[in-house]
Amino acid sequence: MYVGILTGPFSDGPLEVVSAFAAEYGFQGLEVVTGPGSRHLDTRTFNAARADEVKALLELRNLQISGLAAYTDVTHADPDRRKANIDTVSSAIDIAHALGVDVVCTMAGLPPAGKDRHKTIDEDCAEVFPPLIDKAGSLGIKLALENWTATNIQNLAHWEQIFTVLPAPNFGLNFDPSHLYWQGIDYLGAVDMFGSRIFHSHGKDTEIRDDIRQKVGYLGHGWWRYVIPGLGRINWGEYISALRRNGYNGVISIEHEDSALEREEGFLIGKKVLEHYIAY
Repeated sequence: MYVGILTGPFSDGPLEVVSAFAAEYGFQGLEVVTGPGSRHLDTRTFNAARADEVKALLELRNLQISGLAAYTDVTHADPDRRKANIDTVSSAIDIAHALGVDVVCTMAGLPPAGKDRHKTIDEDCAEVFPPLIDKAGSLGIKLALENWTATNIQNLAHWEQIFTVLPAPNFGLNFDPSHLYWQGIDYLGAVDMFGSRIFHSHGKDTEIRDDIRQKVGYLGHGWWRYVIPGLGRINWGEYISALRRNGYNGVISIEHEDSALEREEGFLIGKKVLEHYIAY
């Protein structure tokens, strides 16, 4: 197991900038933001020459790409936007194949207005994902859905449903425990339940303010926020142990959404915490 970086916070500069930072401080992998206009991997302009540039950069910096990040709403209510978003994921699959990357991280889509998640999974996900799953599978690539709470896989009942509707073995999770924790969902139990579906993992923690929650309640605001690993309530030793117990030995990709820390500072704190437990 190793520590990597989701490159989003470095999106104001080219891939060379985040690669230099990652290499200098001993990160081993990059989860590279991929999409139209991305300064890291632009789906509109990617070609064989760019593939060679990226491969040379990775070799120079002694880095690997843990996965391509194509987080977009493939169940959008507007047909044109839905098609454009699906095309982004499809292009990310092509880029992954060109670069020898075996995971594309994406989303399960968002529920359209007026439709609940269960119905969206049965109707929209069941229509949208099979061509992407088949294309990825034919190229030896896995699709990993981040379990962001706003998407169609908000809780474990949704997870069970989507993998019943779409049981392909290359369709799984980019597991993020932080999204489960503040909902009160057993993230360690979820690892055991869905271990064979975990293809990638985010490293993001959740801070809980009990004093605020006791005033506003669970439906209120301001009582939780996402933080760097080690600064919240996720037990990273137990989480990493659960991943290993279920056969996962890949990346913990730090997703830096901690507003209290500067970009580089946050990544370095998270790396120190995660590597402490990975070393055991």
